[in-house]
Amino acid sequence: MIGRLIDGRYQVRSRIARGGMATVYLATDLRLERRVAIKVMHGHLADDSQYKARFIQEARSAARLAHPNVVNVYDQGQDSETAYLVMEYLPGITLRDLLEEHHVLTTDQAFDIMEAVLSGLAAAHKNGIVHRDLKPENVLLADDGRIKIGDFGLARAATANTATGNALLGTIAYLSPELVTRGIADTRSDIYAVGIMLYEMLAGEQPFKGEQPFQIAHQHANDTVGTPSSKNPDVPAELDELVLWATARDPDQRPRDARTMLEQLLETQASLRSGARSSPTQRTMVLPAAVPIDRSSDATQVINRQIRQRTGPVIADSTAALQAATARRKSRGFWLFALVLLLAAAAGGTGWYFNAGPGALVSVPAVSGQSVEQATATLTAANLVVAAGSTLVYDPVVESGFVVGTDPDRGAAMAQGEAVTLLVSQGPEPLPVPQLAGLAREEATSTIENARFTAAEPTEEFNADVPEGTVIRAIGEDGAELAAGATYLDQRPITLVLSRGAVPNVSGMSVEEATSTLEGVGLLAERGVLDYSDTISKDNVITAAPRSDGAVVPGHTLDLTISLGPRPVPVPDVVGQSWADAKQALLNLGFQLSYNITADIAPGAFIVTETNPGAGTAVAKGSTIRVGLTF
Repeated sequence: MIGRLIDGRYQVRSRIARGGMATVYLATDLRLERRVAIKVMHGHLADDSQYKARFIQEARSAARLAHPNVVNVYDQGQDSETAYLVMEYLPGITLRDLLEEHHVLTTDQAFDIMEAVLSGLAAAHKNGIVHRDLKPENVLLADDGRIKIGDFGLARAATANTATGNALLGTIAYLSPELVTRGIADTRSDIYAVGIMLYEMLAGEQPFKGEQPFQIAHQHANDTVGTPSSKNPDVPAELDELVLWATARDPDQRPRDARTMLEQLLETQASLRSGARSSPTQRTMVLPAAVPIDRSSDATQVINRQIRQRTGPVIADSTAALQAATARRKSRGFWLFALVLLLAAAAGGTGWYFNAGPGALVSVPAVSGQSVEQATATLTAANLVVAAGSTLVYDPVVESGFVVGTDPDRGAAMAQGEAVTLLVSQGPEPLPVPQLAGLAREEATSTIENARFTAAEPTEEFNADVPEGTVIRAIGEDGAELAAGATYLDQRPITLVLSRGAVPNVSGMSVEEATSTLEGVGLLAERGVLDYSDTISKDNVITAAPRSDGAVVPGHTLDLTISLGPRPVPVPDVVGQSWADAKQALLNLGFQLSYNITADIAPGAFIVTETNPGAGTAVAKGSTIRVGLTF
């Protein structure tokens, strides 16, 4: 993906983050010449209409909000099989990063962050949007001081019965009791998550913990969140109250929306900064506005009517004229009544035909993951016919022999009795492995993703023949090496083995220097055997060798061979030899000589009478041998 041009406009530069649903990249908008964050849905989810709808929902939800504390959404679209979302790029960290580094925030820091979060959330609530996934990971702290809420992927309309479906969505540590027990979310569910975040900022930890997610969920549903001051005595009572109010188990006992909590937060902040602390029982209550009493409406108004006097002669209709007019009205009323009955019958029949009768349309049910027999029964129960002969398709998720989907797709409106074709999985598609060896890491990762495989976390090893940062080989999920051109299954992970370059040469270094050098590249060193060396000084390192055959990887231990200096050499027995022969033998062994220099005038005439050290004595190469001579 890195280096790719999306939709002819967005040049992908680098990866920022990767989640379960999508990967976020840093990109350049070539048209407007600005940096943007582009969120790309994982390829294996692009065919799932539920995930794609949730992805598009994020764009629509965030695009409806124009607020300085909400991440702006610029664009959304699809390039070939790639669904993407273009957002404002905010260089910085998340609230989670800040909490991991500092654990406990000051009261002022908590106020500043909560004011920004509640301001952005208030804008969402005002527009009828419930975020449903508020957590520190979705609160962005930009380098320039801006604080924004992001990731509206789970946002929904803020009705009283916004349900999550069959599975709980959002992070379990921040789910409200009603989401855990009933799967229902409204604006007060967001307030609960905000309260948990405020507790975590002040106390330095989450209020509920457990080894399994269901244990944490059980505590949310059945236990009351404690006060942050029980963990951090510096937290004022007013903030304790705010946390307890926001995290009440009964939604009716919480602030009704972010605006209500923001107003109380600002009032609490002003109170603390002015030094005037309120009593714990003086929580601000939102009361309905008083209705002024209009006393003028209590009295019965008298309307004076002027009755006009009619004067002049009154002419009475004749009896025959009255009878004729009455007959015409009765006749017209009968036909109108008959026409109304006829139209009602026609409308009712038409409605029955198209809503409950043979002409009614039915929605294609979801059958993904079912066996062919189960899918056939499901479609038959929906008054649809399964076409003879299914279509085989490749799918990286659905097991071979099971149904991937239908043609037309699920949710499509069809007439009763129409035929639907089953799309049956034949497993992941075998795809050719691209050439990866010799590529740089980012290029290789992009190549893997473009080839429809998944790039796993790479490993490293030392290799003197391959430049540092370059791919040595690629490994499949079974641990076997993947050769270029070999077939490998769609979406399966590929692990890159990257070169760390050659193992540093520590020959001639002291043990301490060699150990430090190796540790600097992720290797360990231990003293090994001692050996003689004519070139390495005593106590310095001769070699650093791995303990076993095979590749050297970071974390391995190398054994250091330590020099004893030159190997000792026994003094040869040259007594009785001519000085010419003895001198040559001693020099060939690397000894220095001390002797009567006049013997060099006629070396053949002088005889060796003694050596010191004597013959057979082992001395270091280069040692001086004193030689006694006679004429």
